[in-house]
Amino acid sequence: MYCAKEMKFRMYICCMNTFATAKPYYIAGPCSAESLLQLTDFIDQTKNMPLKMIRAGVWKPRSKPGNFEGHGEQALKWILELKKRVSIPFCIEVANKDQVELALKYNIDAVWLGARTTVNPFVVQEICDALRGTKIPVLVKNPINPDIELWCGAIERIQQCGTESIAAVHRGFSSYDKSSKYRNNPIWAIPIELKRRYPSLPILCDPSHITGNKSLIASVAQRALDLDFDGLMIESHPNPELAMSDAAQQITPSELEILLKELKIRSCNTDAITELENVRQVLDSLDAEIVALLGKRMSLVKELATIKSKNNMPIFQQERWREIIISRTEWGQHISLTDEFILKLFEIIHDESIKTQFRSLGQYFVHECKLRDS
Repeated sequence: MYCAKEMKFRMYICCMNTFATAKPYYIAGPCSAESLLQLTDFIDQTKNMPLKMIRAGVWKPRSKPGNFEGHGEQALKWILELKKRVSIPFCIEVANKDQVELALKYNIDAVWLGARTTVNPFVVQEICDALRGTKIPVLVKNPINPDIELWCGAIERIQQCGTESIAAVHRGFSSYDKSSKYRNNPIWAIPIELKRRYPSLPILCDPSHITGNKSLIASVAQRALDLDFDGLMIESHPNPELAMSDAAQQITPSELEILLKELKIRSCNTDAITELENVRQVLDSLDAEIVALLGKRMSLVKELATIKSKNNMPIFQQERWREIIISRTEWGQHISLTDEFILKLFEIIHDESIKTQFRSLGQYFVHECKLRDS
């Protein structure tokens, strides 16, 4: 059951939403607006593509000082000059009220809140206050950390300031795990939950920031469309190797054209078979996340084996196994999973963990399956 507040929100954003007018809704453009020539070149090369909006970074929030942080107001002047010649709308990132005011001054068509902004409710509210009464479309990227409540909070703040055209953008989540092939972990279950809460809210995917690698963009873009995302935001640069920011994740306009042509657009209807397929696609995505997490868990189990070996400690520790059962069943109860299911699940996981530790140490014992009862 949705709460009354969520129901009101879903009804509100359903009306006159720019990002819901056409599906899929494609946004593309350079990570940074580097020059009038660069922007003009990109527009010329993509004029026959099904792009609904051009993205261009005017201010670039960098993790460390000293890196290129965008051309600021000068870039806005380039965009304004281009808009006199072409009719396609532009969107830019804003991170404070001053940037919002400049975006409005230079007739920017839409703005987005970046991951570093969405994580801070005070900054989001400042931007909301600057946007109040303007009706400019707003895209809200997920926060850096995997916190759906922060994402929802930012979206609802934008809605409360009177904005009718709102969309969410899934760009993945930062992680300390550097072994992943992705720059930012997609954790698809979070945008899926956002869609469950707000079915009328358009959700776009930013495969460029998820992957950090242009060779992976196509597969992530297709995954997003398979999950019924409403569109894509892709970074594209006329000469990526010369880009002043995020060169590795930008594709050329010609590569963008091929990608958009090769994407499979799956239509949804009320047919039961289609409904089943949609649910199964979500389940496949969640199962992939589960398998990946189990792999990471077993990697940590091998580290346990090394520590135990160095300190002459037993592989199986009864008290630890008892703690696992108690804590995991309690966790399961909070989300309506039965104790029986959790017990069976972690018995399997624990058995494999024990076997993994023995294999890691090169020790094979016939009675290993009896260790739990010893």
